[in-house]
Amino acid sequence: MEYRKRVAAVYLLGFFVDLVNLFIGNVAFPDIALAFRCDVAALAWVSTAYILGLTVVIPLGNWLAAAYGGKRVFIASLLLFMAGSLGAGLAGSLAQLIAWRALQGLGGGLLIPLGQTMTYRLYQPAERPGLTALILLVGQLAPALSPAVGGLIVDSLGWRWVFFLNLPLAALPLLLACLWLRDERESLPVGRLDWAGLLLGSLALLAVLQGLSELAQPQTWLRGGVALLAGLGLAAAYVRHARRWPQPILRLELLREPLLRSAMLMYLLVPGVFMGVSLVAMLYLQQVLGLAAASAGMLMLPWSLGAFSAISLTGRLYRRRGPRPLLLAGVLAQALGFLLLWRVSAAAQMPQLAAAYLLMGLGGTLCSSASQSTAFLRVAPERMGEASALWNINRQVSFCLGMAALSMLLNLLLAWRGVVDPAQPAWREAATEVFHLCFLIAAAGMLLPLWLGGRIGNRTVLQLLRQP
Repeated sequence: MEYRKRVAAVYLLGFFVDLVNLFIGNVAFPDIALAFRCDVAALAWVSTAYILGLTVVIPLGNWLAAAYGGKRVFIASLLLFMAGSLGAGLAGSLAQLIAWRALQGLGGGLLIPLGQTMTYRLYQPAERPGLTALILLVGQLAPALSPAVGGLIVDSLGWRWVFFLNLPLAALPLLLACLWLRDERESLPVGRLDWAGLLLGSLALLAVLQGLSELAQPQTWLRGGVALLAGLGLAAAYVRHARRWPQPILRLELLREPLLRSAMLMYLLVPGVFMGVSLVAMLYLQQVLGLAAASAGMLMLPWSLGAFSAISLTGRLYRRRGPRPLLLAGVLAQALGFLLLWRVSAAAQMPQLAAAYLLMGLGGTLCSSASQSTAFLRVAPERMGEASALWNINRQVSFCLGMAALSMLLNLLLAWRGVVDPAQPAWREAATEVFHLCFLIAAAGMLLPLWLGGRIGNRTVLQLLRQP
């Protein structure tokens, strides 16, 4: 096997491990909520802490790879991820679980951007859309299998085992990375690490997510507003810092590239919102409609069928039609999936639920595959590491914001309707109304990416794809 295929294989396995860990936990949330007696806003931090850990460490990737070599950093990242997985499975409180999930994220945060950088550099720009299709195709195995497998694990062994499962999964890419990757270092010089930028960016993200979480609670809305404003202020401070620092942790001038910027916005507004709807839907299906965790997890199978169809369509149409028609079709399909969830009010409506997840898989993956195929078309090989860091931070932030925003919306609607105690006689009817309204608002939110998708530089993309 040629070296670039070995690097791609190690990258794809790391990608698979990250996605399994991201998707498998949702089916365990109701059991975790019962075990630790927490509400949905606190529960969202089980996922948010992991994604936050991922996001914080991503900007360090280029510097660490230059200083210590990509192979060493990739192996160390996997070992730290495995330690966090073990700790999460053994956690004795919600605070401990959140802390271990953050460590898990710090460990796993470099698997995708570092592997993506090493792999994409070995392929020519004209080959990258095909590579992207392969990456997305392999990546769909995780959301296809992990919720169903996770549901079976939760029902038979308990929620802790969804974290223990990460240990054997991560062992395979760890072994192959040791055997296959060359001990190479980045060509960029190792400068002084931008500690101030890292601190400002991390605190900005943490404050924004904390603010969104606390805005959802009537008793903490003022504190949440203060945290949100502080996060936006810290973000503005980072922008000023990055313009002055010679080697900032993230080079924001890359965002001046229209294709990269448009692709990142589409990912933020479509797959990111799906992650929030997925969290809300799992709570609705299990806590209100009474579906077992395994049955709820099985709904990701039609989602994956839609995703596989989207990847096939992207492979056939992207080079001929460009990203615009794929993006517009994807946004409309995801919106229709949300509207079908809005019409589900009983566990017996499995065909309608399957159709909703099929459409969400089709729509979200059309947008993610077309966006990722577009993002790096005009990025020079020597800037690929920096562009990959920006792309993957945006990917993780989109998941964080999606879950935080939908959790906030759900809690606000629950408080508005006075839905607190499941023992109340009309609790199920009131809760159903709240969840339905949440799905309807998410569907209406697809109007913005629909407008953005129609403005992407389709002619420019087609010209780039036709170049030798």
